[in-house]
Amino acid sequence: MADPKYDVIAIGNAIVDVIAPVTHQFLKDEDLPAGSMRLIDAERSVDLYAKMGATKEISGGAAANTLTGATMLGLKTAFIGQVADDQLGEIYRHDLTSVGVSFETPARAYGDSEDEPPTGRCLVLVDPDGERTMNTSLGASQFLPAAAIDDDLIASTKVLFLEGYLWDPEEPRAAMRRAIEVARKAGVKIAFATCADFCVHMHGKDFRKLIDDGLIDILFVNEEEAGILEGTDPDAAFESLAKDVPVVVMTRGADGAIAARGDERAKVAPEPVDKVQDLTGAGDLFAAGFLSGYCRDASLEESLVRGAVAAGEVISHWGARPEADLKALVAKRLEA
Repeated sequence: MADPKYDVIAIGNAIVDVIAPVTHQFLKDEDLPAGSMRLIDAERSVDLYAKMGATKEISGGAAANTLTGATMLGLKTAFIGQVADDQLGEIYRHDLTSVGVSFETPARAYGDSEDEPPTGRCLVLVDPDGERTMNTSLGASQFLPAAAIDDDLIASTKVLFLEGYLWDPEEPRAAMRRAIEVARKAGVKIAFATCADFCVHMHGKDFRKLIDDGLIDILFVNEEEAGILEGTDPDAAFESLAKDVPVVVMTRGADGAIAARGDERAKVAPEPVDKVQDLTGAGDLFAAGFLSGYCRDASLEESLVRGAVAAGEVISHWGARPEADLKALVAKRLEA
């Protein structure tokens, strides 16, 4: 494909991370165990949001996190995801596009019915001890329609990146299947991130069929997800996946990451970090760094180094949005 407009287009959950400090009494009054993570319905999310004090809003979701990092590393990117026509939907769009990510998916109507939920949100309550209590409502993000897939847009990228979290709801799953069909016909490479162990437990057969049908060109997994997907230990699972997927990237926590492309193998150690503050977004930013190399025809090893640098930056502070100059960090690391 000659001169594509974008390097990476991603489809994923459009969720606003809403962060606010709270007291221990607030958590007690709302019956929220400190440090817990839970899914809540749209009604509860609106009620809890209204009770929070001053907040900080950041566009989130796994795929959006990856695009943010990739854009900061110089890639041209676009996002396909569903927000509602409400305040947080406007915040989400503005925040993502301000980084340089194109986001033109029309907003969905917001109203009083169950069919018109608000924009998805993760309400992050930070108590005086630094504990993060997370309450997530998927909201409108679960209703991304297949009609949102623009054939010309999908055909205008080097890589289509799919978020495993979004495979669960029926409507966006159909949208992603439609995007895969368009991408394959257009010769666009398809990257897939399994995202979490529960995604693989629930949809492992679907993920495996995508692999068996030759529909995944780049697979991002961690050790646990790979083991669940292949039903064996992580090392054996990695080699099994490498036989069926052109490029496999497996993160290994404190042991860094490994990648395979055909018979080629490469590995990288994690970047040194003074103190790990928050692991949120580590896998998302690793994918961003790797794709920044892949889309520029870098070696497998360099692509892994880029991933490690991006992941190391994001775990050094709270939140899944990079705060330092990723380009400068990568350049410094590659020069060392």
